Amino acid sequence: MTEKFKIGLIGAGWWATANHLPVLVERDDIELASVCRLGADELQQVKDKFGFTHATENFEELLDTPDLKGVVVASPHTLHYEHALAALRKGLHVLCEKPLTTKANEARELVEEAERQGVELMVPYGWHYGEFIQEAKRRMDEGAVGEIEFVMCHMASPVRSLLEGKQFLSTGGGAGDNMFAPAADTWADPVIAGGGYALAQMSHSAGLAYWLTGLRAETVSALTSSPTSKVELYDSFSVRFAGGAIGSFSGAGALPDNQQFQLDVRIFGSEGVMTIDVDRARLEVLRHDGNNFDMDLARDAGEYFGGGPTANFADIVSGKSSTNWAPGWAGMRATEMIDAAYRSVESGRSASV
Repeated sequence: MTEKFKIGLIGAGWWATANHLPVLVERDDIELASVCRLGADELQQVKDKFGFTHATENFEELLDTPDLKGVVVASPHTLHYEHALAALRKGLHVLCEKPLTTKANEARELVEEAERQGVELMVPYGWHYGEFIQEAKRRMDEGAVGEIEFVMCHMASPVRSLLEGKQFLSTGGGAGDNMFAPAADTWADPVIAGGGYALAQMSHSAGLAYWLTGLRAETVSALTSSPTSKVELYDSFSVRFAGGAIGSFSGAGALPDNQQFQLDVRIFGSEGVMTIDVDRARLEVLRHDGNNFDMDLARDAGEYFGGGPTANFADIVSGKSSTNWAPGWAGMRATEMIDAAYRSVESGRSASV
């Protein structure tokens, strides 16, 4: 008989029930031990549908589950820190939804606690699981563009209705079969969401850029715009990285509802430039010495791998893999930049990380 390893879920809402749980329930080496969410009726629905052994509205009770090995945190943004930190302090592996946290100091504390406990902290960045993205990472680690001098990163998403607090209308690049509708205030209320497009979506693109480059923001000067919402729909950040490189990060939450995500990262260095165009499935390296590279890709190679991080997490919990393709430090560096950007907008001046 296959040994089963216990995983718990904190925050069984729209995204978790459409992405994380369908992956975990199919694993013969994972036991869905306990689930936590508010709302007794909804909690029972999740317990029954996915076969959880235990269900509770108290996350601390979940964390006391005997022999628990890992926890998925998919609660509202501003609760990630509390829930993830409590799980890490129990010595559990944690897969924490993006944004890792809404504040830089909280993100740093989570990364430090995971290191102290000797466990993995993951952020479910689905694009990290694409073959060409992993090839891009390998080449960057080998110095494909030389010393990094400039980074350009842009993302756009069909999430305007979500950030405006309306019925979520998007059919492009979203979750799988939806058990629940997105809770409007989770995304559109500044107090609960912690911010707008930058936290909700640019945390993806920024996490990718920081993971690929290994850079860390030092100062950020930012502008945002909220034409029809309480949280921002548009973001424009100018960044200076430690070491002297500079960068430009932008985001737009207003693609038409039937469109797929746009994500484009360009990394310029002393020896060339790498282009990662996710929605057009393109990976190209142009070098000054002429030793160029252009990866042959299928048109759908850039599709979002929603189940990739969850499968990776299950492999880590069960001991089948020690490779974390979406490490917490990348989420931390994204949060550091976004936190500084929001402070820059408030002050009208550049903000230090």
